[in-house]
Amino acid sequence: MSRQRADSQGSLGPDDEVMPYSDDETDDELEPSSEGEAEEAEVVHPPVEVKPSEVGWKVKANDRPYHHLPEFKKKIFLCFKKSRYSGNGIKTYKYNVLTFLPLNLYEQFKRVANLYFLALLILQSIPDIATLPWYTTLIPLVVVLGVTAIKDLVDDLARHRMDKEINNRKCEVLLNGRFQESKWMDIQVGDVVRLKKNDFIPADIFLLSTSNPNSLCYVETAELDGETNLKFRMGLRVTDEKLQEERQLAEFDALIECEEPNNRLDKFAGTMLWQGQRYPLNLDNMLLRGCKIRNTDVCHGLVIFAGADSKIMRNGGKTRFKRTKIDELMNYMVYTIFVLLLLVSAGLAIGHAFWYDDIGSKAWYLYDNKNQSSSYRGFLSFWGYIIVLNTMVPISLYVSVEVIRLGQSKFINWDLQMYYPEKDTPAKARTTTLNEQLGQIQYIFSDKTGTLTQNIMEFKKCTIAGHSYGVPTTAEGVSLERGRPVDWSWNRYADRKFQFMDHSLVACIRSKKDQDVLEFFKLLSLCHTVMVEHNEGDLVYQAASPDEEALVTAARNFGYVFLSRTQDAITIREMDKETTYEMLALLDFNSDRKRMSIILKFPDGRIRLYCKGADTVIYERLSRHSKHKESTQAALDLFANETLRTLCLCYKDISTDEYEAWSRKHKEAQLTTANRDTALDRVYEQIENNLMLIGATAIEDKLQDGVPETIAKLAKAEIKIWVLTGDKKETAENIGYSCSLLTDDMQIHYGEDVNEKLRLRQANRRNETSSFRRGRKKPAEPFFPQENKNKNALIITGGWLNEILYEKKKKRRRLRLRRLGKRPPPSNPQDGQPLNDWEKEMRQIDFVDMACECEAVICCRVTPKQKANVVSLVKKYKKAVTLSIGDGANDVNMIKTADIGVGISGQEGMQAVMSSDYAFAQFRYLQRLLLVHGRWSYIRMCKFLRYFFFKNFAFTLVHFWYSFFSGFSSQVAYEDWFITLYNLCYSSLPVLLVGLLDQDVNDKLSLKFPKLYLPGQQGTLFNYKNFFSSLFHGIFVSLIIFFIPYGAFLQTMGQDGEAPSDYQSFAVVTASSLIFTVNLQISLDTSYWTFVNCFAVLGSIAIYFGIMFDIQSAGIHVLFTSAFTFTGVASNALRQPYLWLTIILTVGISLLPVICIQFLHTTISPSEGDKIQRNRKKYEKQMEEEEEKKRVPAFQRGQRSRRSAYAFSHSRGYADLIASGRSIRRRHHGRSGPQDSIREVPQMEAENL
Repeated sequence: MSRQRADSQGSLGPDDEVMPYSDDETDDELEPSSEGEAEEAEVVHPPVEVKPSEVGWKVKANDRPYHHLPEFKKKIFLCFKKSRYSGNGIKTYKYNVLTFLPLNLYEQFKRVANLYFLALLILQSIPDIATLPWYTTLIPLVVVLGVTAIKDLVDDLARHRMDKEINNRKCEVLLNGRFQESKWMDIQVGDVVRLKKNDFIPADIFLLSTSNPNSLCYVETAELDGETNLKFRMGLRVTDEKLQEERQLAEFDALIECEEPNNRLDKFAGTMLWQGQRYPLNLDNMLLRGCKIRNTDVCHGLVIFAGADSKIMRNGGKTRFKRTKIDELMNYMVYTIFVLLLLVSAGLAIGHAFWYDDIGSKAWYLYDNKNQSSSYRGFLSFWGYIIVLNTMVPISLYVSVEVIRLGQSKFINWDLQMYYPEKDTPAKARTTTLNEQLGQIQYIFSDKTGTLTQNIMEFKKCTIAGHSYGVPTTAEGVSLERGRPVDWSWNRYADRKFQFMDHSLVACIRSKKDQDVLEFFKLLSLCHTVMVEHNEGDLVYQAASPDEEALVTAARNFGYVFLSRTQDAITIREMDKETTYEMLALLDFNSDRKRMSIILKFPDGRIRLYCKGADTVIYERLSRHSKHKESTQAALDLFANETLRTLCLCYKDISTDEYEAWSRKHKEAQLTTANRDTALDRVYEQIENNLMLIGATAIEDKLQDGVPETIAKLAKAEIKIWVLTGDKKETAENIGYSCSLLTDDMQIHYGEDVNEKLRLRQANRRNETSSFRRGRKKPAEPFFPQENKNKNALIITGGWLNEILYEKKKKRRRLRLRRLGKRPPPSNPQDGQPLNDWEKEMRQIDFVDMACECEAVICCRVTPKQKANVVSLVKKYKKAVTLSIGDGANDVNMIKTADIGVGISGQEGMQAVMSSDYAFAQFRYLQRLLLVHGRWSYIRMCKFLRYFFFKNFAFTLVHFWYSFFSGFSSQVAYEDWFITLYNLCYSSLPVLLVGLLDQDVNDKLSLKFPKLYLPGQQGTLFNYKNFFSSLFHGIFVSLIIFFIPYGAFLQTMGQDGEAPSDYQSFAVVTASSLIFTVNLQISLDTSYWTFVNCFAVLGSIAIYFGIMFDIQSAGIHVLFTSAFTFTGVASNALRQPYLWLTIILTVGISLLPVICIQFLHTTISPSEGDKIQRNRKKYEKQMEEEEEKKRVPAFQRGQRSRRSAYAFSHSRGYADLIASGRSIRRRHHGRSGPQDSIREVPQMEAENL
């Protein structure tokens, strides 16, 4: 699958192994990319220490007043200033005691509907236009504002608690000459702090000294990047030697000059001015906030960046207010209703003006003692109808939506099938506003480490001298179908967590008969850069990558135990004897070499080179006399088919003369100042040849449980998954195969291919006419042939991403021109630069179009900022609903940018969870979150909204029909209290329960048939078509509810000789018909019946009659004469059988068309859900049978090229650290001895986070 990278346009492409810069990087930080730029850089910016004048951030140790000097203050408002240095307290809450009420009300009244109802309330207080009592609007408005305020208060109290917990953590700070316990929030820039083992780091700290040799400090960065393997940091030699005691630390008065606060996790540059000397600082000297101190008893540091200035907080990205697509659509629909309301009110007002001219002004019995013109009366009537018809814009809609969302969030929290018992971690909906959006996801952007994988490597299989081991086997070599793990009780050094099923390999080792097997594990115990600590009699290995640790742990369990190392020796225990080997040279791993070697001198004087690495590079260097090539290659193919990571092991015996000649060249290369790494690689090549193959290892990079199945199921739901990771390309590609995101029949396109395709498309566009270009038409032809549709995958690195999107070129060009003091010249169409912003935008559109044509997209070596940018591009140009899922601080920006952010909890890193909308412990729970909870939430919300609009149109438009018979006089068709309580009591509960409990099929069938998810992606259940359907349905029902009772009341006589044709009796009959109709309508729309649904429908009708008879009784009229004017109407009207027949006829005619349409729809063109529901029992029986059957392994890999475990090393190993001697325990009284000379060779590359 691997390809040779082609140079693009004759220039070298970006380095796939280098993490590109982030947007916070200053121009000065950009390294020159071409020879011309390199020359300019040497002239203008020679490689010297940073000059004070160029640095804007200064920190004085143990001097708090220094940071409050006027020169370090910034203006915040008018003449008010504050220090530019942030305090260490963090604040994520929005309100306090004083600001809650005004701020919350301000935020709520930014919602148009609330503002609209406030305006209505004001209108209702004007006597001339008040057609309804003020309480009909005030009561619903207060309820809505109150419920929303309580929800906001609860959310903000949770944020207060979280902030308080973090800010009140304890840390030792050097104050007044001694260390005192202080809260995190009280730490300031320039403070010296003391941290102990397992402490979280409270701020970005410059490491001064530790209890370890040469101020070595181990940190765990799980909270930053989700990785659990330890990184190391080191203090400067001068601070290590002079700042060990409390008194020395109190006298420390250095001035640190460094870069401004930024979001770069992989870079830091500055200098320390102390005792007249300058010392350079880099990332190796920094401990970043959010990391955890490991295997280091005590360390001391100086606070450089605190609180909001720290890198982890800078990487958080901007907090965005997220709204669902349904929210946006609902707002547009409310605007549409408002426009309809204005038009209807204006029409009725004009009608009233004409009516008054023709009839009203001439009827003496209508004279009201007001000498007002017809046009003025029409104007007042307009505002009167705005009040009467205000229920077309339903205020209770918003509070009902909030209640439904809250309930749906609780269902997610209570779902036991998303509970992870191993870490006692339930699923958590951290927001209540996005649930239905979970049912509309089109793109998922996932991190790799800690999200798809557990970041745990396990030694699974091996092949030694052509014989494969690892399947369940007895000690005699008999294969078993199901074995038991090896008992390691014979090895007191064994790691009890290590499991291996092949007893024959253990028996072979213990018998000591097979020399190849013994040599195999001896190589694993010697050829590595792992460092060891002895912790209470137990061995603790510290490795640069998890695969290194897995191999050394395997050797340890098989009897070859790595015990200790010094600068020039390694001690191991070979079964029952301890042996020390002299280390002559350590040839460390890097991403180009894809191998590492060690040259050892045996106790008997022999010199041997051990090497392990990727099979592709090892096989090129094997001797022609090497054995077992074919059998090992066959085993490697088998291991690769099982998605295991393979490494080849080999050796070479070296004569003394050969070694001495090579050693001289090696020393010369070490002393080279220019291109030292290249020189060393050339020297390494000269010794790493004619190797003899021993065998190969197979390591499993453990995926989280259920990841392949989850990805396959989401793919069936037509959800595309993109992996965005900071890991290396080989790492990401291998995981892509492991989790079935990539398959063997896919054609993979890399950065250079993509760049070339986009360049050709851009060239073609430039050749087209200007008019065509300005039309912004998208090219009709796809990037890939249609016959290979869904068989393409894109793997692109961060460097190529910048190249493709012009980010890097643009920045370097600006840097070069600024250095030369020139203005940017006009672009030449042939130089690959964008001519203008439009062309750059078209390039981005082309990239997104190409990526979206691919079945899978993997972006590797990308920065947190780039992750967010990729998400933004898809959101912007595809208008798609996106979800980001990650577990580290480097995923926070991506999580905040996507429409939905999901954090993986359960690991120690909780930064992603704190910024997420939903959190759970395992990636596999994502399918249940989307395909069950998301789909149900979407269906419920759509059904709720369609019905809600219908019932309000049916209710409100009765006033419209009534106005034609009331002279357009703004008189209401119902009793005032019925208008007030209709949405609150009479029709709210059944539709709320449908919004909370309804489901078309159960959760098991939802997971079995992912295609059920498609309507949500397509937005077919709630759109303008559905809205107008609800509008016309409401118009039809309002017509029936008004005109059938109207016809029944016309020229009739009651049973007792009284005519029941008065206005009040008519209002009761229409109201009763409406209540029956809307409650029975929701019954027809209910797919999932429970006791509470049935109780709600019958209860709503019962509540209506109960309240109606109460408020129309004589007793309440006596108490409140003006408020309750329908005295005895209900008891009188509903005594007439004729009116009950009218109600039944009205309800029947209203519902009959709906019943017919539903029947025809399910019979003639049933939806996918209807078909599944029809065959529900058959499918449920099938699922039961499947569960009873023995489960077959989920995935069988086809043949493909082998992939090396060494691609999974995230950085080079600890070789430089070992060679420098800095890891060796020293004597306290021998500080100025020979060790000092060792200290002068700190050739260590920065660890990329």
